[in-house]
Amino acid sequence: MAGISANKLELLQIAGAVAQEKNIDKAIVLGAIEEAIQKAARMRYGAELDIRAQLDPKTGEQSLRRVVTVVEDDELENDATQTNLATAKLDHPEAEIGYEISTPLPPLEFGRVQAQMSKQIIMGKIREAERAKQYLEYKDRVGEIINGIVKRVEYGHIIMDLGRAEGVIRRDQTLPRENVKNGDRLRAYILDVREEPRGSQIFLSRSAPEFMAALFSQEVPEVYEGIIQIVAVARDPGSRAKIAVYSNDGSIDPVGACVGMRGSRVQAVVNELQGERIDIIPWTEDAASFIVNALQPAEVTKVVLDQDENRIDVVVPDEQLSLAIGRRGQNVRLASQLSGWSIDIMTEEQESERRQKEFAERSELFMTGLDVDEMIAQLLVSEGFQNMEEVGYVELAELSSIEGFDEETAEELQARAREYLQKVAEEQDAERKAAGVEDGVLEIEGVTLPMAVAFGKNEILTVEDVAGLVPDDVRGYTEYKNGEKIHEEGVLESFKLSEEEATMLIMQARVKAGWIEQAALDAMMADAEEEAQAEADAAGETEAEGETVLTAEDVFS
Repeated sequence: MAGISANKLELLQIAGAVAQEKNIDKAIVLGAIEEAIQKAARMRYGAELDIRAQLDPKTGEQSLRRVVTVVEDDELENDATQTNLATAKLDHPEAEIGYEISTPLPPLEFGRVQAQMSKQIIMGKIREAERAKQYLEYKDRVGEIINGIVKRVEYGHIIMDLGRAEGVIRRDQTLPRENVKNGDRLRAYILDVREEPRGSQIFLSRSAPEFMAALFSQEVPEVYEGIIQIVAVARDPGSRAKIAVYSNDGSIDPVGACVGMRGSRVQAVVNELQGERIDIIPWTEDAASFIVNALQPAEVTKVVLDQDENRIDVVVPDEQLSLAIGRRGQNVRLASQLSGWSIDIMTEEQESERRQKEFAERSELFMTGLDVDEMIAQLLVSEGFQNMEEVGYVELAELSSIEGFDEETAEELQARAREYLQKVAEEQDAERKAAGVEDGVLEIEGVTLPMAVAFGKNEILTVEDVAGLVPDDVRGYTEYKNGEKIHEEGVLESFKLSEEEATMLIMQARVKAGWIEQAALDAMMADAEEEAQAEADAAGETEAEGETVLTAEDVFS
């Protein structure tokens, strides 16, 4: 008897030791043992039975019971686990519907198979508990920097021992050319924590822009305290980065604070990032000034902003062009990522040539279309007229007010412009029909005849074809591959539609095609307007409170 008690006590001690070692609740281990006993008992007495095991957490006493539940006659499906009320009352007069009749079973003797199966069940439950605890522990730590030891490197992926869990730095989140060995201590940014079928996964990063921002928060007290805010970060991991900073306190220089005495603070970040060069740029609300700063060390002589396209043309001296662009386009690419603007860089000579070319092309257009001499054509261009539509449909007073023009001359110019536009429209409509673009495309709200011709050139012939497009198909897009800027032209790129205009054109096509209802589109637009207004109101409140928005997208939208 003493031997049996000792075994039972030993079982409790083992459960406690496992719980302590794995840092999980002892009740979970005891529950796993109970489940293992139940499974073994079903193998012994019958898998169809409802057998329940109970383990006393104080004495280690085990009890096995077979349970039968009292149900209505018409609900009786399994005689092994259920019985009707009449039968139950024969031995249990107090029974009623839902009553559980419990019958004790003899203690179970574990054989080799039962022991092995029980071990698997217990270990499985412990692993599940560990994963659940790991997820709960780390899910709220996304955005933190964590220290760990490199456990192994597999196909470029770094597995890190975080103490109570493992994290992985995937190959695309590592620093290029960083030589990592087993046993190295690293700092990494907790990028994401996800529950997956094989357990919770902790994804780490050393290349994310947020990692650099978090490092500055650790090294610069003013950033940690919120006096200096990091507005945006752009990185070419392991090579170069740009970080935009702003000070809420006018007496504190944000750049100087981040650099530190003799560069001590920024150098600590550089060392952690394997020598990555960091440009610290003061953020300013004026986009032009900010982009000029972001292109440092290049000198900029002129900028031209296109607010609708979110694009900026930057003019630099001839000798500064390579410096502004950077090696393999790195400098301008990072400046574009940092600011959220598309940046085109040209030299003063290139900008002058472009202006001269545009002036000559517009002059030629007016000379040919209006049948006027070069002097009148150049005069119209000098006055800011860019196309024939402006000449044909501008207020008559604007034309007649040009020096040397009278009302009669203005009327004649407008008549010629409209005649020219009518002729072009007829030619374009013939071209549209020849390309096979159906008439319904012209009925889509927002589609003009020149757009229909452009659709035809790209084999977009039906309303359904237009409805199947996405904004990038319409406007075009630019991406960087291997450090080189690659541009994919959109079918309507020359029309310079904004993203909102391109989206609306496509949605109207989907309404026309019957893919969505007009009412649904109106509701979507209303929701979008409400969301935009809410964001605007929130931004207004933030500004009133003296806070700075933290993302470049919000700042420059």
